[in-house]
Amino acid sequence: MSNFKRIAEFQIVSFNQFESGLDDCYKSQAKNIYEELKKPKRATKGSAGYDFYAPYEITLNPGQTAKIPTGIRVKMEDNFVLKLYPRSGLGFKYRLQLNNTVGIIDSDYYYSDNEGHIFAKITNDSNENKVLTIPKGTGFMQGIFVEYGITIDDDTDSIRNGGFGSTTK
Repeated sequence: MSNFKRIAEFQIVSFNQFESGLDDCYKSQAKNIYEELKKPKRATKGSAGYDFYAPYEITLNPGQTAKIPTGIRVKMEDNFVLKLYPRSGLGFKYRLQLNNTVGIIDSDYYYSDNEGHIFAKITNDSNENKVLTIPKGTGFMQGIFVEYGITIDDDTDSIRNGGFGSTTK
């Protein structure tokens, strides 16, 4: 057993939430895709990142973008954040990028109306004309938990309800 502090738990969102995030072309396969979702895992005991797996095959031509509903939510301690990055090999070979550069999943996102469903918007930014294919069940993104602090004079008491940009509305 390691000395690491255990601060979070990955969960699968409800079927209704997952299905609502799918593009129409996948709706007929929603139940099968949902039943085969895999929770993020570390590849080795020395890995910092938890691999997020493609829920279905993703093919991106150079310059093409896709929004991926991962089917995953995470419950974590209040003083932690989950930071999301492309898997390093895909970034190196294909210039795979998250469209928001680094995804930030705050601890209170778990309680949002969308169940804290984590999405990824990815782009094949290849300038070598490489087509990127991510097979179903393959890691494409990794998440790293990071502890953070707040300022002495912080008095924020706002409550989140939503995803992208919801905390500045």
